[in-house]
Amino acid sequence: MTRRIVRTGIQLGVLTFIVFLLVFFLDNRYRVLPQSIHNHLPSHHEGLIITDITVNTCSSLNPLSTCKLDQDKWHRIEKDLYLNTGWVSKAYVHIKRKREEDLTDEDRVIIDVRIGKMDPAMNEKSQAAEKWESRPAGIWLKRSAKRHATDSKKAVTAVDVLFGSDAVDPRPGWELIQPTALLLDTGSGSKDARLSIRRGPVHKLEPPVPRIGKDGKFKIMQVSDLHLSTGLGVCRDPEPKGANGGRCDADPRTLEFVERVLDEENPDMVVLSGDQVNGETAPDAQSAIFKIVQILAERGKPWAAIFGNHDDEGSLSRLNQMSLYNSLPFSLSEAGPNTIEGVGNYFVEVRAHGSKHSALTLYFLDTHSYSPDEKRYEGYDWIKLKQINWFKTTAQSLKESHSHYSHIHLDMAFIHIPLPEYGSTTNKFVGSMKEQISAPGFNSHFKDALVEEGIKVVSCGHDHANDYCMLSENESTKEGELWMCYAGGSGFGGYGGYDGYIRRLRVFEIDANQGRISTWKRLEYGDIAKRLDEQVIVDSGRVIPPQSN
Repeated sequence: MTRRIVRTGIQLGVLTFIVFLLVFFLDNRYRVLPQSIHNHLPSHHEGLIITDITVNTCSSLNPLSTCKLDQDKWHRIEKDLYLNTGWVSKAYVHIKRKREEDLTDEDRVIIDVRIGKMDPAMNEKSQAAEKWESRPAGIWLKRSAKRHATDSKKAVTAVDVLFGSDAVDPRPGWELIQPTALLLDTGSGSKDARLSIRRGPVHKLEPPVPRIGKDGKFKIMQVSDLHLSTGLGVCRDPEPKGANGGRCDADPRTLEFVERVLDEENPDMVVLSGDQVNGETAPDAQSAIFKIVQILAERGKPWAAIFGNHDDEGSLSRLNQMSLYNSLPFSLSEAGPNTIEGVGNYFVEVRAHGSKHSALTLYFLDTHSYSPDEKRYEGYDWIKLKQINWFKTTAQSLKESHSHYSHIHLDMAFIHIPLPEYGSTTNKFVGSMKEQISAPGFNSHFKDALVEEGIKVVSCGHDHANDYCMLSENESTKEGELWMCYAGGSGFGGYGGYDGYIRRLRVFEIDANQGRISTWKRLEYGDIAKRLDEQVIVDSGRVIPPQSN
């Protein structure tokens, strides 16, 4: 009998341990799926009013704990406030919400939120101030009776969680609760979790219409390899070495650089050409993405983005990031057709001044990530045949409408991973080649398709310490057929510092009146006002060789 009891006890112990492992695995494996992170956003549910907010903390060691409150009453925002770094604790924000038409006279709706240790009423001058209600993690809520708070300008209609002391929220109608993060147990791995709230309905955003200026000019600033993090991030290979006492926060320095050149160059459009997010250091990609979008939105700059090999190594898939991009102000980004490989195969038409006709077409293609056949083709993935066919079909279908433009129509393309032809040592180039190119081992000959369809310039990122433009020439006529450019790395969250290499970004200026494309680079430090390697690369619609300086 004793042996049977012992055996039964052991079996129950083993079963309990298995249940613990399953719950722990499932709770950690599936709660942070990329789509769940984006789909949690209450902004997708119009007409809802938030009636309560709380934080629920649980133990990772308890196999019976799922960190969920009554799901009939509470909706959980699917972001662990410790970003899955807590040794023991996990914590989630939960909200109660109702449709406005279902509110009763007994319901109280949230009209303000604060974070702090002290009751906000202590700082309010009015003696008739409404009562603040305390919640876990330092949350204070001001709630009002339904009949006094259905004014959509006051009632909180959505709640989100962002991370980092440098967190921002560029979404119209959203407000990041400043200056304090949620008051969590810092010993469990606090990540500066912050609440953001929206009042009123979802703001419907119309994409901007990029247009050639009155002077016939259109300027594009290409920003590549930002490698933004969740939080400040740590600089890799900063130049100059040892500056600022050796202290360097990656994202503030990166964004300060981008902001300065934005203000000095005043481009008409910004292209984010991949690796906006550093997957290894961005457990919440949304917080990282918002930082670059914030500075573009503040300046009213239209922008288009493609993905690099690191963007979806964090918390959001390519598809969910593109869905997020689509919801942000001044975005021209599109997922593209779902019948071909990749996310972000699309084009943008830049209209002529005072006309409906296109003066410039910009093509964007997804170069994917890593080789799907590492044994045969080591390294990186390549643009697929379906993508090439889509590009050629699209380019050919646009030619008739482009023919109605009164001047020379121009075409450019942007990708992240360079084409194999970028590695040719026989071609003429302007700029620096400080590292071996990281191109696909398999050549799908997308470069030939670009030439066939009359694209004059293609520009990529990926290799941070390469910043050259290389001229491809026709083998028989020796005439220029395509410029292949690098943007140069701009972010301190990614590698750099090869032989004193300075972070930089590239500018293209299109002169529609002359059918001309010029390009140059701007540096992060040193001779920051100089236009580095300034060249005319297309003139009268024709690719031209480098000019001697």
